Amino acid sequence: MLKLEPVKRKDVTIMEERLNKTFYKIELYLIKTMPIVMCCISLLGTTLSYYDIDISFLSYIGGISLLEILFMYSSSIVFRFCIYHRLPIHYLSIVWIINIIDEYYRIPINDKNFMLLHLIIAGITILLMLYFKFKVKWNICKQ
Repeated sequence: MLKLEPVKRKDVTIMEERLNKTFYKIELYLIKTMPIVMCCISLLGTTLSYYDIDISFLSYIGGISLLEILFMYSSSIVFRFCIYHRLPIHYLSIVWIINIIDEYYRIPINDKNFMLLHLIIAGITILLMLYFKFKVKWNICKQ
């Protein structure tokens, strides 16, 4: 009985390898930029909410859920991101926890102070990102 083996052409495998590398690079770029975009959308939504402008579209494209945060944390571990790239995920986690506590237990501060709390957390996160990006001489974040 004859055995039929698939014919492997060199051209096809080279094209598949290039396509896989391209998709890998695209996914890595998206996973690195998604937390930063979500942070900006979250901060924009908080600021607009302070001025009584409710844009529900922002929550559709940049809403934060526990599953998204877990996915981003696990992806940052799998792809071995440095602390610089994990800080936006930490920011999203802190903001998510504060919003959940405020939703169910009502934090006893007015709207202005609540927005200031979000801005202070964002400012600390940005300062830490700048510190880890430019000032640290150790080779923490290899790019």
